[in-house]
Amino acid sequence: MKKSIVVLSFLMTTFLNAEDKTANGTGAAPAPPPPVAKTVHTENHINGGKLVDDYRWLRDKANPEVAQYLEGENAYADGVMKPTAALQQKLYDEMISHIKETDVNVPYKEGAYFYYSRWEKGQQYPILGRKKGSTDAAEEITIDVNALAKGQPFMSLGGYELSDDGNLLAYSTDNTGFRQYKLRVRDLRTGHDSEVIADKVGSVAWANDNKTLFYTVEEDKTKRQYRLYRHIAGAETGKDDLVFEEKDERFNIGVGKSRSGKYIILQIGSHTTSEARFLDAADPKGEWKLIAPRQQDVEYYADHHDNEFLIRTNDKGRTFRLVSAPVAAPGKENWKEILPVRPDVMLNDLEVFQDFYVLVERENGLPQLTVVNFAGGGKTRITYPEPVYTASPQINREYKTRMFRYGYQSLVTPASVFDYDVEKHTSTLLKQTEVPGGYDASRYQSERVWATAKDGVKVPVSIVYRKDLKKADGSNPLYVYAYGSYGAILPVTFSPSRLSLLDRGVVMAFAHIRGGGDLGKPWHDAGRMMNKMNTFTDFIACTEYLVANKYGARDKIAIEGGSAGGLLMGAVTNLRPDLFKVVVSHVPFVDVMNTMLDASLPLTVPEYEEWGNPNEKAAYDYMLQYSPYDNLKKGAYPALLVKTSFNDSQVMYWEPAKYVAKLRTLKTDKNVLLLKTNMAAGHGGASGRYEHFKEIAFDYAFMLTQLGVEK
Repeated sequence: MKKSIVVLSFLMTTFLNAEDKTANGTGAAPAPPPPVAKTVHTENHINGGKLVDDYRWLRDKANPEVAQYLEGENAYADGVMKPTAALQQKLYDEMISHIKETDVNVPYKEGAYFYYSRWEKGQQYPILGRKKGSTDAAEEITIDVNALAKGQPFMSLGGYELSDDGNLLAYSTDNTGFRQYKLRVRDLRTGHDSEVIADKVGSVAWANDNKTLFYTVEEDKTKRQYRLYRHIAGAETGKDDLVFEEKDERFNIGVGKSRSGKYIILQIGSHTTSEARFLDAADPKGEWKLIAPRQQDVEYYADHHDNEFLIRTNDKGRTFRLVSAPVAAPGKENWKEILPVRPDVMLNDLEVFQDFYVLVERENGLPQLTVVNFAGGGKTRITYPEPVYTASPQINREYKTRMFRYGYQSLVTPASVFDYDVEKHTSTLLKQTEVPGGYDASRYQSERVWATAKDGVKVPVSIVYRKDLKKADGSNPLYVYAYGSYGAILPVTFSPSRLSLLDRGVVMAFAHIRGGGDLGKPWHDAGRMMNKMNTFTDFIACTEYLVANKYGARDKIAIEGGSAGGLLMGAVTNLRPDLFKVVVSHVPFVDVMNTMLDASLPLTVPEYEEWGNPNEKAAYDYMLQYSPYDNLKKGAYPALLVKTSFNDSQVMYWEPAKYVAKLRTLKTDKNVLLLKTNMAAGHGGASGRYEHFKEIAFDYAFMLTQLGVEK
């Protein structure tokens, strides 16, 4: 299916110890005491246990006392950070110096046009444009996100799908950060926008008649995508036909078009189970047909080629196999195996073209792209120059082509775009992102090591540092990042902002712990549900390995994670508060028990298959072992910076707010604890690129000061 490339990444953040301000030479007066949240005692009795929650009142977003408390925490954080203002500015200037502020991405061909996005210096958001027939033709701007953002505190572009004739653009926008997107259609011949067609829209796909649009919307309570509608461009809004509704709260739906352009595919899936339905794209009012009925704990994903579907499925093994099925009778009884399950190779995805397909695989914790010709079945793996890297498909809209576009980068190599010639077996570099400001990749070293987990399992860790560091003496500050949930792969990517840490002597490590997908679906299974504790003990083992092997000093360790990675931060801090100097936690999922016991919250029911259902005693008892909020206790803690957003739809702001309020009453040390809330953003923080860099500079200034690194 055609895919939008969505790069999800968490900010690397930093801390400051308020006690160190005078020692750092600022001469600043001590900061005022932090805000104290009121307590309203509540208890939840379930499964023979008692959950005490004195800060449940913070859930009431409409209560003005809530915003007042969060603003008070913001003022306290800004006060503590004020002595670092010059350092923040210096870091921000460094980051800006390492990006090409006016730049353009490599165009991709779709229909008669070449499409691209570009940036202009001083602008917060990208400009999306196209050129007809040639990249030398006159520019036509399709969407200027800066124009959409005027007068808005936040702006995010969601869907961006063009009709086959290139005349109509279906696009969606979110102006709050709550990830609820409004859908419009723009006539690119006139520039005219329709009224809002629908709210809370997820995926969209055009039929081949260039006027029928399918889109999915979310359910109010669960925030899951659950309904599919059909809209006719130019028709009255609010009267679209409901095509499909998913009743099971565990499942989300998404609609897309096969790259061949022949079929529209409705993918329906939970965390463990899926099914697909398809429609002839030339018959938008036709019958949606089922490929194979859902079967618990079996996933399958289909794309079209010729008279068959190619289907990636885990019905015979957790690492997936590849089968084909005739379009006329695609049921499981007609599946024919093309590629069997390979225990050591995870088949993550599939890209289908007219004359070839690409297997998107992972082996030994590294990504692989294998090109297979339909004629003859010849296979070629694309090769890469470094031992630690990320490689992935880029935007490939053309079905009839001999070129496959992919991206490559590493911890030292900037993001690069290649075209692979399937006939010549050669890769051509189209663009490598320019890094101004004197960046020299030869000054940096990346490597991969394997730490031994508590149960003897080997866990990969990717590391980057400056070559001129005196690594052997083990005195360097050490930064460790991880995620470790949902089977998500932690990509090894290049970050120009990261240079501000590397050039100050910080060794940076990225732990590919269980619960993630770095070694395939079995790696995920080994760190979810009743195996979740492996995620946390893996991280501790990786950190201890790095110290033991002199990558960093035991008293100079900073760790960071966001969202489910924030759960990781909270859990390992409770388990080993002595091991870490600084803990950076973004939008952290720290109130596990209360959230997972509340089925009215978004994501709760679908995520029973990731964490467990605490209404069941066995799951309750296990989850209670690691829930960060419930395991806070009196004692010494590292310095913490906890960041959230008021409009976060994934991890509600009150989780980190409650966590910080409770921790303030229990910590016995003098290390600083800050809560910073973006009052006009969502899960990913600020939407504008310059504001994003300011947030990173704030975090880096805090961490560097806390680690005792010279400015």
